[in-house]
Amino acid sequence: MNEDKRHIVSLLVENEFGSLSRIAGLFSARGYNIHCLSVAPTSDDSISRMTLVTYCTDAKSSQLMKQLDKLVDVINVKDLTDETHIEREMLLLKVKSTLKQRDELKRLTDIFRARIIDVTDTTYTIELTGPTEKILAFIDSLGKIKIVEQVRSGALGISRGSESLEIKNRRTQ
Repeated sequence: MNEDKRHIVSLLVENEFGSLSRIAGLFSARGYNIHCLSVAPTSDDSISRMTLVTYCTDAKSSQLMKQLDKLVDVINVKDLTDETHIEREMLLLKVKSTLKQRDELKRLTDIFRARIIDVTDTTYTIELTGPTEKILAFIDSLGKIKIVEQVRSGALGISRGSESLEIKNRRTQ
């Protein structure tokens, strides 16, 4: 039985107006959901690196990769899911902190190698970077500590070792 699994896809795209919209439109038109998305310029200002996570079968992922590769804005696309890769996500978390909870919050931030980046009389703001599983484990470990606000970057991924997502056959206008 072919079941949906998590796929992390990395793309190099032309850094132009409408590129993100066209890629999102491809997902929407084919009934795929983008679970998380991160986009930023590369060292070449004309190219952006996009990392997205979606859930689908391997067959649908293969079809999606081919469809993405056909888009004019896409320079290169790679599914990092089944290859050795490094994946990280960032969490900014604001929690309500009573005097009683402060020691526990400091202990948890030490255990998870997080950082307390802002303190008020009633709140702590914590920064944590790591794999998605670590982020979720940290949030779960808070127990009854009230979360006031949370912001997550979504997954970022890069191939390990000498493998890389390179510029290939860049299309010219």
